[in-house]
Amino acid sequence: MTHAAAAPDTAGHALTGPPDIEAMRANVRRGLVDAPSEIETSQMDALVLALRSHMELLIPEVEAMAGRQPKDSILRHCALACVGEARRKLRLGNGLTMPVRGAVVQKLARSVNALTDHYENLGGTRA
Repeated sequence: MTHAAAAPDTAGHALTGPPDIEAMRANVRRGLVDAPSEIETSQMDALVLALRSHMELLIPEVEAMAGRQPKDSILRHCALACVGEARRKLRLGNGLTMPVRGAVVQKLARSVNALTDHYENLGGTRA
């Protein structure tokens, strides 16, 4: 099975292969460790877009992997709860002020972090 990569190529076409977990975790670190108030607006917009793309890629992957677990599996239930929360976070707006934008970045980054953890715990591999 092929997987779309975390970002499109320069022509806008989806790449194939497993998700690039290391790149996703690097963006998570930028969103959680770097002070969002110190990130420029254009960088913040790019980070939000990247985090949303990571979530859109990971949500169906984690959901499918969790679905292959036994119905009474705690791992399955935790992963599916994470997927539901990530879907709710995708509905967040980007925010009109920098403090709100920073909060959105942190929320998206935490969701990507949780999704990558579940992806690996369910047997996914790093690219």
